[in-house]
Amino acid sequence: MEYTRDETERGTLERVLCAAPYLPGIDWWRSWLSAGMPAFRHDMPVKTHGGRIKGWNELSHTLIDSPAGALTLTIPTCKLEYPHSTVADIRISSHGDWRHKHWHALESTYYNSPYFEYYYDDLRRIYGGSQEFLYELNEELLALVVRLLRLDDESLVEGLKSHAGPVPTVYYQVFGSKHGFIAGLGIADLLFNHGPEGVLWLR
Repeated sequence: MEYTRDETERGTLERVLCAAPYLPGIDWWRSWLSAGMPAFRHDMPVKTHGGRIKGWNELSHTLIDSPAGALTLTIPTCKLEYPHSTVADIRISSHGDWRHKHWHALESTYYNSPYFEYYYDDLRRIYGGSQEFLYELNEELLALVVRLLRLDDESLVEGLKSHAGPVPTVYYQVFGSKHGFIAGLGIADLLFNHGPEGVLWLR
């Protein structure tokens, strides 16, 4: 079947917004809010090659700050058994003790950030969980961010959408004095550095 450009773009947007990503960056949150915070879908098909996910890096990758610059955290996933798999079929692999490594990376980078201590318990609980599927972990993290940034407050969200002023692009980062501002980091960076005020960067 051939698709028109509009259909392809709609499909790409739906994929990006409706398949829960791993702690995505500010641009994703702005798009998701602008689209009306659509519900996440588990029936979306994923492309595979040799049983591995092809593309879709946003589902298992996030970027955080570090003394050396941007650091990619990747959740390992199991090989998919069927060629026509969906988001709901992606299982988390226990390979490489990734939960401990991701948490250690977050703690090492953000321990001295203004808000890490306030969010420590909630995040530690999620990373110490036993989620079997990738979407379960990602949706737990996204739901936590929604709550911490008060995006479940309809009046606040409407205020963000109607804001006509300039949109801030730069914010304080823990290693900003060392290597300058790094754009495109995951939402954890904004959250730990600015807490609930981070919502101002989602306009």
